[in-house]
Amino acid sequence: MSIPPAIVSSARMGWKWQWNQLMNGLAPADKSGRFCRKPSQAKNAVLPNATDLLNRSPDKFPLLVIGRSCPWAHRTWLMYELRDLRSSLNLLIAQPEPQEGLWKIYPSWKGCESLLEIYKFCNSPPTHRATVPALFDPKQTSKIKPKLLGNESAQLVEILNEWPAQKQVPNFYPKELKKDIDNWQELIQESINNGVYKCGFSRNQSAYNQASTELFHSLNVVEKSLSLKGPWLCGEKLTLADIRLFPTIIRWESVYSPLFGCTQESLSSFPALLNWRKKFFNIPKVSETCNATNWRNDYFGALFPLNPSNIIPKGPNVNEIVNNY
Repeated sequence: MSIPPAIVSSARMGWKWQWNQLMNGLAPADKSGRFCRKPSQAKNAVLPNATDLLNRSPDKFPLLVIGRSCPWAHRTWLMYELRDLRSSLNLLIAQPEPQEGLWKIYPSWKGCESLLEIYKFCNSPPTHRATVPALFDPKQTSKIKPKLLGNESAQLVEILNEWPAQKQVPNFYPKELKKDIDNWQELIQESINNGVYKCGFSRNQSAYNQASTELFHSLNVVEKSLSLKGPWLCGEKLTLADIRLFPTIIRWESVYSPLFGCTQESLSSFPALLNWRKKFFNIPKVSETCNATNWRNDYFGALFPLNPSNIIPKGPNVNEIVNNY
């Protein structure tokens, strides 16, 4: 027996209302239905004293907390690996717990079992959201209290570029290229890094169409530049511009195309961008930060409004995705 049209219509209206309530908590939007990302709340990070850092014991090193699935955290993880900052910075990988809405810590760190508890331990204001990436200084003496140094990824990669290390490490923000890097940052951050989320979290067709158009326009700008001036965004030297773009492009086939609807064009339409991605992925240590299974589990498993079934699709590993084009 077929379902009466009136029941179908009522069910659709009820589901749309419930979906909007869920999306209000997940991804706030403006009156036009366009996704509006909440700004980071700790933007005033200051680089700790280099001599002090290098003289500390490892248990007193500052702490960088990341999540494997988060592209904003991924860029800071890349900086940690590419500049080999183990001699003055500890890395902690938090695990998402969708049921509780928390980033969990396994095993616990200084008695903290979640990222929220680390924020509290380091005296972060209660109004701060416990997000990744986050940089903490747990050093505690009679005069110095543990504190949150920052959680704005665009700023943290610049801080980590200057972070002291025991040996000579690369500089990805050279003075002579700062203007070019900053210009790329302005384009990449909003229309590509955030652009995929604007597509996925759009509340209506008009908002989605606008986000998709802006996203692919910017990808075409990147493609043209790489074709003419590559192999990197600023020419011959790998810079922060590349590091800020990579976490989005490497997740494309696993998450952003199938789940966020970033499908206006296939990445195969951007051969220079694909060659750039392959070159970046094959830099030593980079592939260790990429795991498509983790990304699919976290995105498809946690974003209930976008994937109500919670079915996690199968897919190839990142090495197959990158090197089979």
